[in-house]
Amino acid sequence: MIAPLVGSLVAFVVALLVGGLAIYVSASVIADADDYGHAVVTALFGAIGWALFSWIPLIGTILALVVWVGVINWRYPGGWKNAAVIGIVAWLAALVILAIVNTVLGLGIGAFGVPGV
Repeated sequence: MIAPLVGSLVAFVVALLVGGLAIYVSASVIADADDYGHAVVTALFGAIGWALFSWIPLIGTILALVVWVGVINWRYPGGWKNAAVIGIVAWLAALVILAIVNTVLGLGIGAFGVPGV
């Protein structure tokens, strides 16, 4: 009974760290930010925002995406345009990170805090 809970917790933490890494890479390039912890917290808030709105029929995905970019906008300087660019680069970075991690380690993890990955 405890093992599945521990496994789920480990999977969540790893996915959150991957999402944070993707945002960190992106924010480093776009906003000249250099704080991995800040990126992980941003990924956590983004994942919460995504979870709160993505389930809504018809408009949920678009609304959740706006909320996710809004979280990035709130956490990083540069306004909505920079936040959108950080989001796009984070999404691409997460794809690359997950492709490498899942191929090399044979895992099947995703990335919390980065939509659709």
